[in-house]
Amino acid sequence: MKILVLRFSSIGDIVLTTPVVRALAQQVPGAEVHFATKPAYRGLLEPNPYINKVHCLTGSLSELVQALKAERFDYIVDLHNNLRTRLIKLRLGVKSSSFDKLNWQKWLLVNFKVDKMPRMHIVQRYLAAAAPLGVRDDGRGLDYFIPAGQEVDVTTLSAPFQRGYVAVAIGAQHATKRLPVEKLIELCTKLAQPVVLLGGPEDESIGHVIEQAFETQAATAEKADVIPDSPYYFPAKPLNPQVPRTLIHNGCGRYSLHQSASLLRQALFVVSHDTGLMHIAAAFGKEIFSVWGNTVPAFGMYPYKTEFRVLEVPGLPCRPCSKIGFEKCPQGHFKCMRNQTLNLELPPSRDGR
Repeated sequence: MKILVLRFSSIGDIVLTTPVVRALAQQVPGAEVHFATKPAYRGLLEPNPYINKVHCLTGSLSELVQALKAERFDYIVDLHNNLRTRLIKLRLGVKSSSFDKLNWQKWLLVNFKVDKMPRMHIVQRYLAAAAPLGVRDDGRGLDYFIPAGQEVDVTTLSAPFQRGYVAVAIGAQHATKRLPVEKLIELCTKLAQPVVLLGGPEDESIGHVIEQAFETQAATAEKADVIPDSPYYFPAKPLNPQVPRTLIHNGCGRYSLHQSASLLRQALFVVSHDTGLMHIAAAFGKEIFSVWGNTVPAFGMYPYKTEFRVLEVPGLPCRPCSKIGFEKCPQGHFKCMRNQTLNLELPPSRDGR
């Protein structure tokens, strides 16, 4: 059976489709699994051994449809369920099923804070879309495959990092899903051990501010007990070799996505916003501190099948203010991030509540 999976974005959402892809390949007799997405995500999917072919929307939708028609698919599993994918299904004219986006439940939660969301992860809803083909959850969690040559050798890092580090993913697509820089510095201070910052080129400048803050602390502590006149200063640990202190390696913009995944896989544990690197860390079974701002775990996209702890400000009447995010806080106060206590000793949470 020739099966087409549709999901056009984004990194985290595509990683969350991997249990469906694996189940189709392993549980449907004679399955040949194809995946249609945007060109930016081709490299994320091609290393997946459960995918036979990746199709990309490089031109018009009509051009993609013509290429897909030539494949003569038997079935379509739509894991995006938007106007574009509905048009593809209509024009291909083969049997299909789609995942439930739960739009009205999300609307109620965002606008009236009425929680009618089902107590299930989005992966379970993805799997439900493939259920007509007889697939079931195999319980193995998410997949992420790092191509040969993209693994990062930790010996390329300085000696303290070679003995172990914490990966902190500082990026997110929307500003209201990201801690402000002063809170990121506070977080790294509390970790008091080597920290590798991960993110894209757009996060490099913030990473540099964090890196400089700790270099300033160390230099100042060596000279005198003087607090620098900086809004980003947090008191450094005493210069006692037996007392651990935070060391920063700014990897934002310096590593490819696969290389960042390699660093996540080798970390002691991971701290991440609600973003794609969080789901990649979950694919490796890492323990995760999951930081939530304007969005909430109740949307069903918390770390899947791995130990995790939620860091959030509970009880805010304005939260969630969006199912995705904004470039600035609609209320102007940004309490969902600025009021974070960043308690790194929360008890384990498995259901995101």
